[in-house]
Amino acid sequence: MQRPLSGVKVLDLTRALAGPFCSLILADLGAEVIKVEPTPNGDMIRQWGPFDQGISVYYLSANRNKKGMGVDFRHPDGAALLRDMALKSDVLVENFKAGTAAAMGLGYEQLAASHPGLIYASISGFGSRGPARDWAGFDQIAQGYSGLMSLTGTEESGPVRVGTAIGDLTAGMWAAMGVLAAYVEKQRSGAGQHVETSLLAGLMGLLSVQGQRYLSKGEVPQPCGNVHPVIAPYGTFETADGPLNLAPATQDMWLRLCGLLELPGLAEDERFRTNADRIAHRMELKQLLESSLRRKTRMQWTPLMIEAGIPAGPINRLDDVFHDAQVQACGLVESVSHPLLGELRQVGLPISMSGAPDGSVRSAPPLFGQHTVEVLADFGWDQAAIDDLISRKVVFQSA
Repeated sequence: MQRPLSGVKVLDLTRALAGPFCSLILADLGAEVIKVEPTPNGDMIRQWGPFDQGISVYYLSANRNKKGMGVDFRHPDGAALLRDMALKSDVLVENFKAGTAAAMGLGYEQLAASHPGLIYASISGFGSRGPARDWAGFDQIAQGYSGLMSLTGTEESGPVRVGTAIGDLTAGMWAAMGVLAAYVEKQRSGAGQHVETSLLAGLMGLLSVQGQRYLSKGEVPQPCGNVHPVIAPYGTFETADGPLNLAPATQDMWLRLCGLLELPGLAEDERFRTNADRIAHRMELKQLLESSLRRKTRMQWTPLMIEAGIPAGPINRLDDVFHDAQVQACGLVESVSHPLLGELRQVGLPISMSGAPDGSVRSAPPLFGQHTVEVLADFGWDQAAIDDLISRKVVFQSA
């Protein structure tokens, strides 16, 4: 049984997070991903904390299942080596600033002229056209620019960033989907193509109903915190030991909630008869519901709500999440042996496929230059040529 991208060779020239997350998805799906890092220090993300025994946890989160090599990108022979590797690969992923890849002789048009079947994926901060094309792609800047931050937070807090680098991660996912679509097309036509996305485009692709509200009605949504913008009650409510998410999204669920909380009078209260009424009196309703919810804990209420057909669940911290029976039953955390850290636990690929082997974490994130000799040999260099490249510091192989 093979993984779906088994046999697909990906040259990964990316750094930081958006590009490496794209290639991580491809690697998890079975592609052979060659992560090329610039000498002398490798991917910039290796310098970002926190650290586990001197190794960046940030780096560990986005680089498993890859082979790692070090190359001097600025050395003419290094650029020539990368071009040769690109012409022998199925996919190339890059997230340089606009024009950088072309300046190294690694632009799409330059490579496609010799390798028309190449699928070439580019990830930028703000796209390859327009006045912001040269802006650096930093996640929080893109979160603000895309409007996503204006929807997150409360009236009191003002705009708040999402708690992960959602712009980077989203751009990586969109890029991976683009590569997969281009690969399907290549099976039909034999032609590769240039796939592009950006942090800005990726985040705007998530605006969903909030974006459509503006496009259709001219409404500018305001941050609504932990409440649903158009349904009430729907959001976060305090219990005896902390917050609980409730989502009684229909009128029938609302009536069942009133019964479960022993507040039947609310269903007949003129302030709360319809969803529109409840939105208009949202804060009054929240206080009344919490007066009853504080009688029990989050995990006492949750099964009662579920049994009553009312969607509900606790707001877990990450220590709760990783000890949760459902998370464990679904096998969402996997382990792999790391050469320096020993057992390394990671959140695996959140996709299971009946035609592929179980588990996605096959090899640990590589040490800087760990597989340079192995990769070059696989691409056709003989040992003498490899030794010469190492001696002249064109490439780096870790000890």
